[in-house]
Amino acid sequence: MTLSPPAHAPPAPRPRRPGFTPLQLLALTLFAAYSLLPLWWVLVTIFKDNGQLFSTFGLWFASPGHLAENWQTLVTREDGIFVRWLLNSLLYAGAAAVGSMLVSAMAGYAFSAYDFRGKNVLFTLILATIMVPGTALVLPLFLMMQKLGLLNTYWAVILPSLVNPFGLYLMRLFWDAGFPRELMEAARIDGAGDWTIFRQLGLPLVRGGLVTVGLFAFVGTWNNFFLPLVVVNRSELFPLTLGLSVWNQTSSSSGQEPLYTVIVLGALVSILPLLLAFLTLGRFWQGGLASGAVKG
Repeated sequence: MTLSPPAHAPPAPRPRRPGFTPLQLLALTLFAAYSLLPLWWVLVTIFKDNGQLFSTFGLWFASPGHLAENWQTLVTREDGIFVRWLLNSLLYAGAAAVGSMLVSAMAGYAFSAYDFRGKNVLFTLILATIMVPGTALVLPLFLMMQKLGLLNTYWAVILPSLVNPFGLYLMRLFWDAGFPRELMEAARIDGAGDWTIFRQLGLPLVRGGLVTVGLFAFVGTWNNFFLPLVVVNRSELFPLTLGLSVWNQTSSSSGQEPLYTVIVLGALVSILPLLLAFLTLGRFWQGGLASGAVKG
């Protein structure tokens, strides 16, 4: 005989959600305002001309608006070279992301799957290069590209971006924890080669790490300014970061009308591909970081 619960049994109490204290809520509000205020200023500025930029309140719109004129100047100045800079940035960042993923994945697989003399020492030396400032490597890279005859070419920016020590570190973590040795040995017994094991069995298991490395490489190369400044001096090869900076300097020093609001609009356009990349691949990136932290 089964006993039924009383007809008027009180419902189980719901767990209380933790709330914010007034001080915590104030701190979060201030932090949100601090983070979003520069973006709001950018959105307001692109609707102004240079005169309104200095004569009106900086955090509100001015009348009449000049967004259409700013956009027209942005895409037509110097025969529309802004579009060329945008395509260059996409090429540099996209090639760096794909190449960095491939190089880091293959190197991480080698360090994870093979045991060889000096393995840990070599891995430590590679990781030590993370502590070297990027600016300290620009002069050696310039001399190398000069010897190879690659200055003022796309390769001068792309090739140095393919090497990513932090990406190697992440990929080795993912290979060590996400790809069992038993699966590798079983595939070898079945006659599969290393390339088949790497491509067909391994890469799907470390997809989160690949996306994480690719996003870091994409963002790093997209925002890179100093390397293109040193190895490229032809305007048609500039990325957006360098091109907008040159516009700002030349318009101010040549006695022409400054392009402040136009450059701000260009800067806003330049972050849209980054937002698109994070919105598209964000779930893989967040999962990759969390998995890498646990596996580390």
